[in-house]
Amino acid sequence: MGGGNGSYMPGQALLALALALASLVASGLPVGAEIHQGPEAAAAEATGITIPSLDGRGNNVARPRQGQAARPYARMAPRAYADGSGAMVGGPAPRYVSNRIFADGGLNLFSEQDTTQWAWVWGQFLDHAMGLAQGGTEAANLDFDASDPLEQFTNDLGSIGFRRDAASPGGAVREQVNTVSSYLDAWNVYGGTSERLEWLREGPVDANLANNGPHLLLDADGFLPRRSERGNAATAPTMDLQGRLRATPANATVAGDVRANENIALTTVHTLFAREHNRIVDLLPATLGDQRRFDLARRVVIAEQQYITYREFLPAMGVNLPAYRGYDPSVNARIANEFATVGFRAHSMVHGGISGAVGVDDLSPEEKAALAAQGIAISSPEFGRIQVTIPLHVGFANPDLVEVLGIDMILDGLAHLRTYANDTEIDDQLRSVLFQVPGPGVTDPSQCQDDDDLTLCFTGVVDLGAIDIARGRDHGIPRYNDLREAYGLPRITSFTQLTGEATDQFPVDPAIDPDNPLDDPNILDVISVEPPGDAQRVVRRTTVAARLRAIYGTVDQVDAFVGMQAEPHLATSDLGQLQAAMWRKQFRALRDGDRFFHANPGDRSLHVIRQRYGIDHRVTLSAVIERNTDVAPGTIPTDVFKLGG
Repeated sequence: MGGGNGSYMPGQALLALALALASLVASGLPVGAEIHQGPEAAAAEATGITIPSLDGRGNNVARPRQGQAARPYARMAPRAYADGSGAMVGGPAPRYVSNRIFADGGLNLFSEQDTTQWAWVWGQFLDHAMGLAQGGTEAANLDFDASDPLEQFTNDLGSIGFRRDAASPGGAVREQVNTVSSYLDAWNVYGGTSERLEWLREGPVDANLANNGPHLLLDADGFLPRRSERGNAATAPTMDLQGRLRATPANATVAGDVRANENIALTTVHTLFAREHNRIVDLLPATLGDQRRFDLARRVVIAEQQYITYREFLPAMGVNLPAYRGYDPSVNARIANEFATVGFRAHSMVHGGISGAVGVDDLSPEEKAALAAQGIAISSPEFGRIQVTIPLHVGFANPDLVEVLGIDMILDGLAHLRTYANDTEIDDQLRSVLFQVPGPGVTDPSQCQDDDDLTLCFTGVVDLGAIDIARGRDHGIPRYNDLREAYGLPRITSFTQLTGEATDQFPVDPAIDPDNPLDDPNILDVISVEPPGDAQRVVRRTTVAARLRAIYGTVDQVDAFVGMQAEPHLATSDLGQLQAAMWRKQFRALRDGDRFFHANPGDRSLHVIRQRYGIDHRVTLSAVIERNTDVAPGTIPTDVFKLGG
């Protein structure tokens, strides 16, 4: 079973480290040297500053491939395949489940912990720094039943496209490969290969990093480069092309992670940290040389992302870890398959739109008209500002919007709006029209705002909730109760215990077909919401527990992702019991098993950088935003993850 156990054993840790160092000396490498791919991972120097490799190799000197990119995920539980080796288990059709459990019917429920939209945005940015399964070619499309009485959308595609992730070669039992480094090492900014990094850095692309400058490549206005930036887009690093970018692949921005164009909030955060890298470079003496300045800036950016994650993001989500006691080389920091496939998916938190304010003179009449033509709402001026609201489907794969609107509006706007609740209600922007564009019959995109009837705007269906269910089966993730047991939690014995609701029975109600209630759309009728105007809880005609019982029969058959999302939240958290346990275990392992963790007292690199150059990695996300934008100090909350923070 993979994954770190999180325990701290000083004697064992010291012995392991001593043996590891002895092994390096025996191999001819100097003590303290980095195992690296090239000059981007400079050896430990007389200055006492060490730089991690690009792909995670050598972080653990005793097990140098642990956490390295292109290695199988760890496992916390036995694999659950239908044939024991790789066949997907059966179960109710994922879209069928989604229509009865995940459909929100246009009702937006918000975080009860005053968590802002930065929670889902940082979560996605962080996810893209530590996990990406290798895609496969084996089609396993999901059924779409147009005759389902609870189906509201049209799907001219006939099914929901789904491909199984690739299997790691050579194994008797199917395992999936994590194509990025497990460690929190800013993969999303720098990528994991010398080839991608060289393209991202200023200077020629000639397979020689030694003649590259210390800065990351940005355009004259401080935005990420496009794939056409260096002339031939075909030779640019690979980027995922979704939605509208499929027709204009050269228009995609390029960053360390291939998913940087997924939505404008994510693209904006990539832009922010590329700017932050360059800002740090400019604080360093030019006499250090280009490679040295690049390495030092990268080390600081890595530490900043770690600091923000552990000091702001996790506490905001209600995840509290035991006190840090230093690096423990016996801890396995690899990402667990269960965490990547189920635990770190909180798609119901993703807001159906992104909003912010700009000055009345920031957009020309032509720009306003062009934005409106895409379906973006622009308010009338008030107090010298105008409000811009972008439906998520317009913000998908649309990096042009980042340049038109500027990153200031997006970064600031995320901190002033409450995020959706982490529950079973998934916005149709993700649950039905992910990466879709309005159908050919839509003549007025302004009629496709988030609060409009999206069923009239789209003719294809991509359901992220259904895909989350299917991905768990693809990866052999055990059922909900088995996963609870693997994480040290007691098994649930009833559906009401699972959801915290009073009943798992359908009511005797003339509005519901008593013979076939699961095919009656009235089961999702909203009876009440509270509090009014800022809904955090909803009472529907039927409980989630009743619908789960009717779909699955027994708690032991519930898909892990579905059960996790249906759990009531812990008292001071946006997470339920299972998800919180998964986060605690994984983030503790990522902290304790990372030799380059920012607070590791055994590595003085960041202390040396702070003392010698006056650059401190211990900064809030709001400070990073203020330093790299025109957002005025005090405008954005000190804690961007909490309303009024």
